[in-house]
Amino acid sequence: MSKAFTRETDTEDEDPEVVNALPPGSKNYMTRAGYGRLHAELDQLVREERPRIVETVAWAASNGDRSENGDYIYGKKRLREIDRRIRFLIKRLESSTVVDPLDQQNTGQVFFGATVDYEDEDGCAHTVQIVGVDEANASEGRISWISPLARALLKAREGDLVRVQTPAGLREIEVVDIRYQ
Repeated sequence: MSKAFTRETDTEDEDPEVVNALPPGSKNYMTRAGYGRLHAELDQLVREERPRIVETVAWAASNGDRSENGDYIYGKKRLREIDRRIRFLIKRLESSTVVDPLDQQNTGQVFFGATVDYEDEDGCAHTVQIVGVDEANASEGRISWISPLARALLKAREGDLVRVQTPAGLREIEVVDIRYQ
């Protein structure tokens, strides 16, 4: 079989939009900081990384035999990855609805962009910020507004007991503090 009809890896054709899928018919909400981070990543890819890889591929192509030229083969692969990410970022930024948490009128309730301190049943304190799908990072305390925890916290007030479905079962948490920063 010709090499043109085989996949290099199983993950090569994964679409990042499937991984970060939004519920059908919902808007792509994003904080101003999250929008800035995605825009900075797009700018870095377009202005710095892609031109550097194009230069490497052009140099490798000028060396002759491309079939066994590692710089050429891996450069083209990296270029495809960069182009895929650029297309994804452009689509996401164009479809985003930027919400500034500081513009929130009702600061006594949990809404998009809120930073929430809560205690679980064991008395452990946790802090999370409810953000957009593309800017969520649990290790940094940013959770997506479509996550089960965020959905359970939405519209809660300080002192409320909220039930959230976790893999370990139904748990009860208490909202301690709500901030918009």
